[in-house]
Amino acid sequence: MEQQELIPHLFRTEFSKITAVLCKTFGIDNIKIAEDLAGETFLSAMETWTYKGIPENPAAWLYAVAKNKTKNYLARNHFFSEKIVNQIKHSSSESVEIDLSEKNITDSQLQMLFAVCHPSISTESQIVLALRILCGFGISEIATAFLTNKETINKRLFRAKEKLRLEKVQLEFPTEPEINKRLETVLTTLYLLFSEGYYSESKDAVLREDLCLEAMQLTYLLIENEHTNQPNVNALLSLMCFHSSRFQTRKSENGEIILYHDQDETLWNKELIIKGIYYLHQASKDKISKYHLEATIAFWNTQKADTKEKWENILHLYNLLLQIEYSPIAALNRTFALSKVKGKQEAIVQAEKLNLKDNHFYFTLLGELYNGIDNEKAKQNFQKAFSLAKSNTDKQTIQKKIEHL
Repeated sequence: MEQQELIPHLFRTEFSKITAVLCKTFGIDNIKIAEDLAGETFLSAMETWTYKGIPENPAAWLYAVAKNKTKNYLARNHFFSEKIVNQIKHSSSESVEIDLSEKNITDSQLQMLFAVCHPSISTESQIVLALRILCGFGISEIATAFLTNKETINKRLFRAKEKLRLEKVQLEFPTEPEINKRLETVLTTLYLLFSEGYYSESKDAVLREDLCLEAMQLTYLLIENEHTNQPNVNALLSLMCFHSSRFQTRKSENGEIILYHDQDETLWNKELIIKGIYYLHQASKDKISKYHLEATIAFWNTQKADTKEKWENILHLYNLLLQIEYSPIAALNRTFALSKVKGKQEAIVQAEKLNLKDNHFYFTLLGELYNGIDNEKAKQNFQKAFSLAKSNTDKQTIQKKIEHL
């Protein structure tokens, strides 16, 4: 791998590890110092590797430089050094050890994940913090993912970090009873982080895929830990695997959405589908969560054949999902499944009861259901959907439907 490709790749994978370990050492109050030292490490890599070439073990080189920079920082900043030493028993400013072993990195990342998902922080800020600290995304990349500017992202990060400081959130693994309380918040953040990539309106395909991959890697860390390897965690990773298996076929090279029935199933990732089935099997215990149901629906969507059995199962699963947690999108999807099982006329009656007047997906669905029954009504609904759609990608997709009528 060339240097111009390697450093961004390592930044994504190693920046977050170094930052998490330094935060664990310094305390969460000092995230900024941890980020600065990790950033300086990568700056040294860019400067040194340009002239001396890439070292044999780039990650080990980064860890060694991070340790040296941390020791130099502690030596220069005596007041801060004493403060850190007081937190670490039997240490002196000369002997503070920065433990970048694989186990400590994993532990630090998990502890940071629970800290970032502290209930005092808004969901939006949790995702931004996770992207920055746990996934190593730059401010510009996060701004692109959220379709906003760097100033907005910096403000969100500042407020979230300040909240962590004021709440005196500790970087430690929660007790077992606390894990069960906090894990749901962690899973929600990872679910939303994955969705930010999977349903992103950004045309940057690499960025969208990276968002999904980072969410999957963090979920996998939970599975690797005996205390958090729970059925709903396995179900969430299964869901991510099934969705990711179709990632490459969802959008064209121009960023246009390729609808499900037009996707080339021969290009779906069979390995991810097999992994999804494995984790769904691991999740088949105790009480059923929304992730179990969504993962099973996603499994059926990896079966391209338009069979009655498939749509009856999907309809049943949506009925259960809406009982556990109602959402307008799930209700719309359930209505589409209903049209496959009981026909468009019955689905139209159920769909119009939803009355989601500000949702372009609602009018797109009605357009689909009226198509072939009353094409004038289909056209009216597609036009209403077009006027409500916010992204150019959605508008292009709807316009094609209007033209096909």
